[in-house]
Formats: sequence, structure tokens, C-alpha cells
Amino acid sequence: MTQKTISKPITRKYINIRITKVIHHWPTLKTVLMVEDVLKDAELAISLEELKRRLPKKVMDQTLRLILAYLESKGSILVGKKGIVWIENNDPKFLKLIKKSKEIEL
Repeated sequence: MTQKTISKPITRKYINIRITKVIHHWPTLKTVLMVEDVLKDAELAISLEELKRRLPKKVMDQTLRLILAYLESKGSILVGKKGIVWIENNDPKFLKLIKKSKEIEL
């Protein structure tokens, strides 16, 4: 007796933060800070939909994607397969350690 295995194609969701050429609404500083605060408070990576739910006020999708693109280019967040995570570290001890460290060439 042979068993049949049914394999489902693996689909991976990626967060698309591409921005259209025509930007209808630019984010305010208050909105950018609101998104930063939610991402800093998140323990683990969160999805785009979860980020929208956690925001205290509604934000237009295009505006949110523009903010995420800005934060990613600045090096504050990392957008991966599992979601968005805050990676910026402003700890004075960490920054002092980085300044004292030696650069190694490979």
C-alpha cells in the first residue's frame, strides 16, 4: 500500500514598500514618529497589517509605505520575510564600543 503525499507550493509573503512615482500625500513628522514608536515597542518582527493595527491613528497605505522606505534607507528598520523589525541602536555604550573597535579587512 502506497501513501500519496500532497505537496502544496510554498508561498512567501514579502512586504512591498515600493513607491509609485506620484505621491499624493506626504507624511508629517508626527506620523513618522508615531510609526517609529510602534516599531521600537514591538518585541519581534511585525507584519505590515499588524503595524497598521497597532498604530493609534489610521495612516494611508501609500504614506505608510513611504515612511517604511525612508526608515529602511536610513538604516533604522529591516524589512524581511517575517516582517518589519527595528534595528537602530542608540545606546551610548554600544556607540562607544563601535568607535573603539578596529576594522578588519577580509
